[in-house]
Amino acid sequence: MHVPVLLKEAVDALNIRADGVYVDGTFGRGGHSRQILSRLGESGRLIAFDKDPAAVSEARAIQDGRFQVIHSSYAGMREVLHSLGLSRVDGILLDLGVSSVQLDEAVRGFSFRFDGPLDMRMDSSRGKTAAAWLATVSETELKEVIRTYGEERYAGQIAGAIIMARARQPIDTTLQLAEIVAAAVRRFGRQDGRQHPATRTFQAIRIYLNQELEELSVTLPQCVELLKTGGRLVVISFHSLEDRIVKRFMRAQANTDVLPRKLPIREKESRMHNPQQLQIVGKKIRPDECEVAANPRARSAVMRVAEKLADCGMEQGWSN
Repeated sequence: MHVPVLLKEAVDALNIRADGVYVDGTFGRGGHSRQILSRLGESGRLIAFDKDPAAVSEARAIQDGRFQVIHSSYAGMREVLHSLGLSRVDGILLDLGVSSVQLDEAVRGFSFRFDGPLDMRMDSSRGKTAAAWLATVSETELKEVIRTYGEERYAGQIAGAIIMARARQPIDTTLQLAEIVAAAVRRFGRQDGRQHPATRTFQAIRIYLNQELEELSVTLPQCVELLKTGGRLVVISFHSLEDRIVKRFMRAQANTDVLPRKLPIREKESRMHNPQQLQIVGKKIRPDECEVAANPRARSAVMRVAEKLADCGMEQGWSN
């Protein structure tokens, strides 16, 4: 069973209005969406996105006229919402990363806890699998991916070991890859007893193949554009690279002081050059000890919240 992380905190942070319009950018298995729907009135509306066909199938089982699911990455949010006649919404929630269900299904290939095909695609209906990518990637590119997206200090040694192993036989399963990586890490460096030696490599390949950081980077500006004045953006991250992107984006949108400090320019003119778009709401939130004890996968979660300030121009409403 998928246990939504920071469920109450995230939905509370949206500051839901009964007649509002909200977006769940990552439906997953619907924990956050169902909680949002429970707080909406008859005229409220919720649009959910997900790339995973299994998640979309589960979402379509929700019989509620206020709810609609879109089989798409949240990176296409602006275009999809405009096609639905929506130019502004009251809140957007992004719960990043993979769900417990995806990790626990061996056939998805995200985890080495069970042996399964080396897939790792969020959208299993399209794109290249991890096995297909590993079969042709160069050692240089593989090293860069593992180092950049996994923050793995032994990226070079791991990449070399994978290239040598695939010369002997194709790397088609999760346990094959995990064993190759573990052997390389144990040989060239000390093993971190808190996590499996292949954790960072699996994470890096998954993030790279699914373009997770790139999609997040293009989505955040869309969220600011789509939010009404007073609308909330809530983002839950599980990886330091994700959280860094979110933190820097929110700070940049909340800070107008980007011109040189000694430049002779009035404050009003400074704000005209770089109008403040967001106001950060509170400090980052992490799961408490009780939630982590009940759901260990929550331990790395970080939630950040920002509120949309008034647009420079006149905002338009939304229509069905």
